[in-house]
Amino acid sequence: MVSASQSAHTGGVPILIQGGVVVNHDEQFRADVFIQDGLISLVDPSGQIKAPAGAKVIEASGKLVMPGGIETHSHLEMPFMGTTCCDDFFSGQAAAAAGGTTMHIDFALPVDHDIDAGFELWKANAQKSCIDYGFHMAVTRWDQATSDAMGRLVAAGVNSFKFFMAYKGALMVNDAELIAGFQRCKELGALPMVHAENGDAVAWGQDEVFRRGITGPEGHALSRPAVVEGEATARAIKLARFVGAPLYVVHVMSADAMEEVAKARKDGQRVIGEPIISGLALNESMMWHPDFKIAAQYVMSPPIRSAEHGAALRKALAQGTLQLVGTDHAVFNSTQKAAGRGDFRKIPNGVNGIEERMHVVWETMVNSGMMTPMDYVRVTSTAAAQIFNMYPRKGRIAAGGDADVIVFDPEEEHVLSASMHHSRMDTNVYEGMKIKGRVVATVSRGRLLWEDGKLHAQPGTGRFIPLPTGGALFHGLDKHHESEFVPTRYGPTPVDRPQDSGAIHTEL
Repeated sequence: MVSASQSAHTGGVPILIQGGVVVNHDEQFRADVFIQDGLISLVDPSGQIKAPAGAKVIEASGKLVMPGGIETHSHLEMPFMGTTCCDDFFSGQAAAAAGGTTMHIDFALPVDHDIDAGFELWKANAQKSCIDYGFHMAVTRWDQATSDAMGRLVAAGVNSFKFFMAYKGALMVNDAELIAGFQRCKELGALPMVHAENGDAVAWGQDEVFRRGITGPEGHALSRPAVVEGEATARAIKLARFVGAPLYVVHVMSADAMEEVAKARKDGQRVIGEPIISGLALNESMMWHPDFKIAAQYVMSPPIRSAEHGAALRKALAQGTLQLVGTDHAVFNSTQKAAGRGDFRKIPNGVNGIEERMHVVWETMVNSGMMTPMDYVRVTSTAAAQIFNMYPRKGRIAAGGDADVIVFDPEEEHVLSASMHHSRMDTNVYEGMKIKGRVVATVSRGRLLWEDGKLHAQPGTGRFIPLPTGGALFHGLDKHHESEFVPTRYGPTPVDRPQDSGAIHTEL
């Protein structure tokens, strides 16, 4: 018999999760899990752990015990299109905890293109957080000051930078800026990320669709079709290959973009493709709904596509062509969305998902038979931990790791609804979706935040997680790129030429 009190980690309220099936991305086995002092102390398959006095015991028989979800794509408290997302760092993170997510990486935006100022603003906003979090930083202008600031942010714990190829006149960078940004990321060992849509084509498409008298939410889908996403994805991938940097493509929403990721990965390029749950589970038809309030809920960029695109994305995720699942949670309520009534170009872009992600992925991918529970752990937690260089501290149930753990009942049925969620959003794009399987307990850093339908989160109890650079995507990258960038098929380079080789010789 193992005594949990013998654990090296003491202090706090111990938690014993007993009788469940532990699921990691590469193994599944029955074991008890003992948590103390914010860490996983013991994972014991013998089932003989004895809880010390005062420990909280969670009975997990018939349930799955998995790593807490890691959300890689959220926008909390973000100012955008003349308004601000209605979920702040407490309401958004509390919703995340209720849905089984214990860590997220939020996208910070510069203040007037100043990424230092943007980082400070996001840090201040996050003081009300209740789970672990990190930051990506967007780069919206290129100059020496930005390059220098990227180095300071890396030292502060940021290991990824996002470049917008869309939102012309606001966030968009051009190709020269993209190349310079990719090179700086490579120097720093930070991961470059792209929002891949051709911004010039989108701007033209928006004006052309509006000129034809299409002013409602359906105009959003029509103005930025899959071809402009595919083109930008291909361009970003090829520029990353030219520079020799890895690349992370956020919110892959179309078969066009997915196929560019697949082609690059087949050629050995280090490209990560991130689908999001709206692209996997929904289709664009709701933007044609006759009720503007309902139709506007579904406006986001790149747009939700037709059902055929969703099917292709699900297949690519199941096969490993796409690696992990985010949400692009950026919520604007009905009043905020109404700013675009009569002009779809003014509808704030964004949908919910931070609370629904773990359930929607289970229903869409596991209950459909496309994925195993181990695959599910990989795409909702482990892959994110590996890509952003925090594995195995996070993304795995193992002794010594952070105690970010969920208990999941695969038999419990429930229905997603705005009336039940914990976001400040007044609508829900997954309204009425029936789910079999539910997170019944969420433990974040050893604290029980969600149990049996009750939320115990408190503002100001979250923690910033510095993310180190030089992750696995950079290992051996210089050798790989050198072989492509300096070809030697015609002999050594540079070519040794005589001093007078440039002289012009003539004969009479």
